[in-house]
Amino acid sequence: MTQAQEIRDVAAIDLGSNSFHMVVARVVDQDLQLVSRHKQRVHLASGLDAQKNLDNAAIERGLECLAMFAERLQGFDVENVRIAATHTLRQANNAHIFLQRAKEVLPFPIEVIPGVEEARLIYLGVAHTQPESDSKLVVDIGGGSTEMIIGKGFEPELINSKQMGCVSYTNRYFANGKLSKKNFAQATLAAEQRLESIASRYRKKGWDIAFGSSGTIKAIREVFIGMGHDDGIVTSKRLDKLIEKLCEWQTIDEIELDGLTQERKPVFAAGVAILSAIFKALKISEMHFSQGALREGLLFEMEDNFKRSDIRMRTTENLASKHLVDLEHAARVKGQAQEFLQQVHQVLGIKRSSELFDLLDWGALLHEVGLSISLQAFHRHSAYILRHTYMPGFNQEQQRVLAMLVRFQRKALKLHEMEEFSLFKKKDVIGLIRVLRLAILVHGQRNDDPLPELELSIEGDTWTLTSKDEQWLQNNLLLHADLMTEQQQWENAGWALNF
Repeated sequence: MTQAQEIRDVAAIDLGSNSFHMVVARVVDQDLQLVSRHKQRVHLASGLDAQKNLDNAAIERGLECLAMFAERLQGFDVENVRIAATHTLRQANNAHIFLQRAKEVLPFPIEVIPGVEEARLIYLGVAHTQPESDSKLVVDIGGGSTEMIIGKGFEPELINSKQMGCVSYTNRYFANGKLSKKNFAQATLAAEQRLESIASRYRKKGWDIAFGSSGTIKAIREVFIGMGHDDGIVTSKRLDKLIEKLCEWQTIDEIELDGLTQERKPVFAAGVAILSAIFKALKISEMHFSQGALREGLLFEMEDNFKRSDIRMRTTENLASKHLVDLEHAARVKGQAQEFLQQVHQVLGIKRSSELFDLLDWGALLHEVGLSISLQAFHRHSAYILRHTYMPGFNQEQQRVLAMLVRFQRKALKLHEMEEFSLFKKKDVIGLIRVLRLAILVHGQRNDDPLPELELSIEGDTWTLTSKDEQWLQNNLLLHADLMTEQQQWENAGWALNF
């Protein structure tokens, strides 16, 4: 292998509620060397209106920042860049507009990730950038959400994401810009109430060392150093003193603290209140700051890409066993679906390297998870489970694609109920739905008799299923009847199926 092949550049971008961050690294053999960090305050969350729509100004700020990042990423391969969007883009009803426009500026896919997936990646970022410790608690207070994780080594064990952040709490409890003991008490109490349902589990599990990551905790650490605490360690006592100090000023604008930047000032008080509540609820004695966070987690996972596939494989297998899926049947359907897709992927315009092959695998493995709820409309139950369960390793859109695959695995093809995607093309997802339906259908008898070799071909919008065994349908009358029913369903959707 030449030296040139052993070096490549990778980048990870985190589209946060307050700031957008990018970190660029060089992979040399097995080592990851950080090359540069870039950060831009975008204040995306402050552009959310009461109806949860992002205003134009916020969208423009975001796009301007992405255009700057795009300059740095010229010449990067798509597989070497990962972009994750967090709380504000999870919340925004019009997030799709931002994502569409972002595509024109930055030619890399943006994944909107669920809160718990964000937490898992934050933990990974901290774990990779800290000296090894037995077990650790990681806390990350963002603009719109707060993530709390306990884990050992690189494995998170307890994961939560709560909807409380320094931007949303500033708007709610310090909206008038006033600093008072009452405002702090209300903000802290609200955060403690949010933590009530999980606090005892965290205390019971325990940890050896606590780390805080990202901007809020970094700012608090800088202020403590400015106050003469050279170690920068966060403790309950120091937080109480800091709140007392902040209450000496009447308004947020008046705050003058060594180490506090002008940019961080508007949301600082709310961040302090949330951290104070976390210290009280979890009974934390002290917390250290960690440089690693979400973007580092993305980076390390990207470099270890096979590991991400492993995580998703483990996730689907765990989900299948949890919902008592018939694994032999699921494996037969999966094998058949893969065979069909191999036969038609070129006509469908789906590249062999596409993630859609994996999504079809996982959709086939999990198509019957809903049976654990009820046989009646189980395809809808399956879709609900795949959309709303926490699935480590998957982003929101991948879960939505899986939900759509299993939702349309049988019965009428009400394709008007299908939603838009930004990472995948709708026509490709529809192609997978047709492949999966046929794979499930030909294994509908659930017996061990091997099927004859089947050939799937496409011409125009007509799909044809044939076999070298000319008697295959005479020998499978039930299958023939099912195919006749399926042919009718396809006709109703404006497609044609021959066999």
